[in-house]
Amino acid sequence: MKTRITELLGIQYPVLQGGMAWVAESTLAAAVSNAGGAGIIAGGSAPAEVIRGEIRKAKTLTGKPFGLNIMLMSPNADDLAKLAVEEGVAFVTTGAGNPGKYMAAWKAAGIKVIPVVPSVNLARRMERAGADAVIAEGTESGGHIGQTTTICLVPQVVDAVSIPVIAAGGIADGRGLAAAMMLGAEGIQMGTVFLASEECQIHPNYKELVLGAKDTDSAVTGLICGGAPCRQVKSRFTKRVNDLEHQGATFEEIEQQTLGSLRRAVKEGDLENGSFMAGQIAGMVREIRPCRRIIEEIFAQGEALLKDRAAQLGL
Repeated sequence: MKTRITELLGIQYPVLQGGMAWVAESTLAAAVSNAGGAGIIAGGSAPAEVIRGEIRKAKTLTGKPFGLNIMLMSPNADDLAKLAVEEGVAFVTTGAGNPGKYMAAWKAAGIKVIPVVPSVNLARRMERAGADAVIAEGTESGGHIGQTTTICLVPQVVDAVSIPVIAAGGIADGRGLAAAMMLGAEGIQMGTVFLASEECQIHPNYKELVLGAKDTDSAVTGLICGGAPCRQVKSRFTKRVNDLEHQGATFEEIEQQTLGSLRRAVKEGDLENGSFMAGQIAGMVREIRPCRRIIEEIFAQGEALLKDRAAQLGL
């Protein structure tokens, strides 16, 4: 499956691994890249030198392109933006803001820039700023989310910009891939499905929660208190936070509950105080597989579906 995304990044399959903070480290990123996709190391709020170490480790594990995700609301965003240039990553994905002030330096270093966008307006702004592609991420995704569903957002972004669009949110198999392509996307980004990969280094409790999730086991915190809405697997933690929000807790009070909760989930598997971020698609993830098998099975199924439908329509 050749698209402008495979050409842009020099990859075999037009698939990016989501930039999940505390989750997307060198081992996972290298495995996805070695499987023909585009792995990503997440900067999160980690010190730049820690991320430098992960980038250098990834370079020993793969000779294929991989990227760096930068959350622009993080206090270390400036340092990570410089780090991307210093370490010569192939591309940068960004979220929670406008990367315009970094664009010239990245472009001069030959780094491709692919912002995550939750709206048509931001997609247009990113194209004007010089982005090489955008990731249209629907509210079905895990972690911090927007309000529009993938199936509504992707075609509107495709119609609004001329650069390639990557679909994200709610994609876990070949059916999701085929649907994204029919909506006009030229690639996909997946996060939740890679949580259940052999190479993902998260705590076993995290993987078990994802594998055991049902279609109704998704919860969003931050909708009431004015914080950034965040999708996770339903747990005692999400119930406690949502109860506090409904009781009128302030943003600051909620922040005290959530501070460090993702790290506790990833590193400690803390079922009481951990935030186990995952998308609504978790209910479809049923087994642990190597990254290569995940990607190959999804693209084999997706391509077969697209060909079958074309044959049915006599195309």
